[in-house]
Amino acid sequence: MALRIVSLNAWGGSIHAPLIDYLANVDADVFCLQEVVRSAADTPGWLEYRDGGVVLPQRAHLYDEIAAVFPGHDGFFCPFARGDLFHGEAVFPTEFGIATFVRKSHAIIGQAVDFIHGGFSSNGWGEHPRSRNAHCIRLFDHAGGFSLTIAQLHGLRDPAGKGDIPARHAQADALVELIERVWPGDERLVVCGDFNVLPDSITFEKLGRLGLNDLVTGRGFTDTRTSLYPKDGRFADYMLVTPEVVVERFEVVEQPEVSDHRALLIELA
Repeated sequence: MALRIVSLNAWGGSIHAPLIDYLANVDADVFCLQEVVRSAADTPGWLEYRDGGVVLPQRAHLYDEIAAVFPGHDGFFCPFARGDLFHGEAVFPTEFGIATFVRKSHAIIGQAVDFIHGGFSSNGWGEHPRSRNAHCIRLFDHAGGFSLTIAQLHGLRDPAGKGDIPARHAQADALVELIERVWPGDERLVVCGDFNVLPDSITFEKLGRLGLNDLVTGRGFTDTRTSLYPKDGRFADYMLVTPEVVVERFEVVEQPEVSDHRALLIELA
């Protein structure tokens, strides 16, 4: 039976009901999710993120709501900042980060989480480019009898665009170093997430030294954004694999639209 991995920028749960429905029914073994929100128990269900002229609805308990539809998965929430979201004039400190869910039938035999840009911001979102982290896990698939390393990240955002800057060069180096802490170098490796870079980024050259090749560009896909993203520059999300990974299926999911990013779905033999 194939092992299924889904990577998705959840957009803070802005498209809440369709998002939860999709995640509950896609039946993945591993979920790598970016832009996940977690708040204190007494926080209202909906909050607003406000940054200059940008106002986005955010689902305050998104991590817990996702975890509730995955009773058969172990969940890991990895925040990179704690800042203020709003409900009218009321202010609610909220954590924001990435989350990984792994089906409990797979043994987690190694993992590491660390910052690939900046460090944990406990008193606000900080100035751009803001802190970012990555999570790397190593699991054993009992049914298939093999081990596999999976890393996910949410790359830094630069208001000037997705072109390479020194911080992105350093981010790529930090990501490689984190992967090498967990990945033994002689087994299947998958790296995925919202990279926030263009296909010509030096990030892919650096990851290529680990034997990784991107399936999005490599299979001719030109758009990882949904109709909810109105801007040009349609690349953001990537899924890279080493040659040992036998891909039975790879999809940049067009429907349903559950975020301003498309989900990436891979099935491994």
